[in-house]
Amino acid sequence: MLFYEIKITYQRQTGESNPSSVKETYLVEGLTIADVENRLMDELRPYMFGDTEVPSCKKAQFYDIIPSPEGDRWFKARVEMITIDDSGKEKRKGVSILIEAATIDDAMQNLRKQLSHVDCEVVSVTRSPIMEVLRAV
Repeated sequence: MLFYEIKITYQRQTGESNPSSVKETYLVEGLTIADVENRLMDELRPYMFGDTEVPSCKKAQFYDIIPSPEGDRWFKARVEMITIDDSGKEKRKGVSILIEAATIDDAMQNLRKQLSHVDCEVVSVTRSPIMEVLRAV
């Protein structure tokens, strides 16, 4: 299965006031763009009012996704994996890893724990716009 990053704009009821327009990003696992868009619409339907637009849906390339029960937001880490080829020359390959955590410090701690057995260098960790990751069942 593949992951797709979907950006969606819709009207959401927030309290007793009029619905407000929200723009959110989700990571959804599925086989096709149509499949993941339908799954996301089913998930958000109870909160949606009025017009809905999906301005972007693209394949997402993540080396790993690290969930955490204590986390409430997602962080994107850029990591260089280090290997040594047969001639002894060092090779570096950049990958992206998505980490769920409460803070950036927690994200770094979760990342270090997950990669403790791997020779790598963390290049950056930033807050991701992803609201939620919806995995296929």
